[in-house]
Amino acid sequence: MSGFILISLIILVFVVIYQIAKASEYAAVLRGEKKINGQVNRAIALLLLAMFPLGLWGLWECHVYFKDMMLPVAACKTGVAYDQMFNVTTIVTGIVFLLTQAVLFWFCFKYQSNEKRSSFFFAHSNKLELIWTTIPAIAMAILVAIGLKNWYTVTSDAPQEATVIEIVGKQFNWLIRYPGKDNIMGKRDFRKINDANNVLGLDWADPRNADDIIAQNGEMHVVVGKPVKLIIGSRDVIHDVGLPHFRMKMDAVPGITTTLWFIPTITSDSMKLITKNPNFVYEIACDQLCGKGHYAMRGTIIVETQAQYDKWMASQPSYYATANPAPAAPAEEKSAPAADTTKAISMK
Repeated sequence: MSGFILISLIILVFVVIYQIAKASEYAAVLRGEKKINGQVNRAIALLLLAMFPLGLWGLWECHVYFKDMMLPVAACKTGVAYDQMFNVTTIVTGIVFLLTQAVLFWFCFKYQSNEKRSSFFFAHSNKLELIWTTIPAIAMAILVAIGLKNWYTVTSDAPQEATVIEIVGKQFNWLIRYPGKDNIMGKRDFRKINDANNVLGLDWADPRNADDIIAQNGEMHVVVGKPVKLIIGSRDVIHDVGLPHFRMKMDAVPGITTTLWFIPTITSDSMKLITKNPNFVYEIACDQLCGKGHYAMRGTIIVETQAQYDKWMASQPSYYATANPAPAAPAEEKSAPAADTTKAISMK
């Protein structure tokens, strides 16, 4: 009902504006077009001058209203760099916005057309074009260079000591694999994919697959302060690994392997205290529309200490053992009870 009322009010406002415009036209005919145009221009100029501070006030109120919906502090080192880049971009573009809009609104008021002054047009100015092309181009080049530097950092080779984790998108959940004690992941073959007992198509002929672990329920465990390398892929359509709390994302494309690496700096327990939310979890979102169940495609990341991570890993069975349970030992046949010969002997 409120939506209907809002639409009705908007339509009513446009009708009123149209009627005012028509009335202005009739008045211009009756009292002289130049005089009426001057009065209309002055009214519009005053309204524009008032709209500028009102618009800034509206922006500030929106910022205050949505402040609680903003992401908490970045939870990795590269995320901090991305936040700094975002802040620099916001400051630079914000200053340009304020200056240009202030000049625009002031000029509309100061140099409004009236009976004594009309607009002056000039078609070309090399000096002006050089200024407003060169300065923005230099500023944009600097911002792009900062962005490329951060991008090359997260997509470069991960440190040797990094924990390697494979994350594969599947409609509509995340499959997460860890290497076992040998610290080497076995081969995969898409032709061997079977939802019943081989969700990633692991090649059981490869002995390195024997100790690999596939985490349940899309839950990824990582160690705070230790580099993590993600090997990203997809089993069906294009997905996107979105890590908003780490300020990272990367497409998961069928048939193509992509990588990211980062160093988590805040444990899940510490972030619960920072956000004052006892139910806080780091989220793995799908940032690419991938089908009707896209909205529910979600995983979680648990950032913990090395001791907690080792304890969790020790409790995880290998996927091979889960997918290929050992056959039960055959039950021993019960021997027939021995015949009671005592009675027969006594009767003789």
